[in-house]
Amino acid sequence: MSAVDGGAPYCARCGEASAQGGHAVCARWLAAEEPPRFCVQCRRRMKVQVTPTRWTAVCVQHGELTGGEPTS
Repeated sequence: MSAVDGGAPYCARCGEASAQGGHAVCARWLAAEEPPRFCVQCRRRMKVQVTPTRWTAVCVQHGELTGGEPTS
C-alpha cells in the first residue's frame, strides 16, 4: 500500500484523505526518500527519526516503517 495511492485512506506526508486527490507534491517528496509523517491507516502523526543513512517512522497503533540504505 503506497503512502499516497487510492489503496491507503490517508496521505503519509500531509495526513489528508487520499481520496481528495492533489497529492502529486506529496508523492514526489516521498519518492525522494522523505520519511512519512502520518500513518496511512489511522492518520496519526508518527514519531520519525532520521539518520545519515536511513529513517524510521513509528505509529503507536500500527508499528514501524523503515527506509533508506541498510547499514552493514
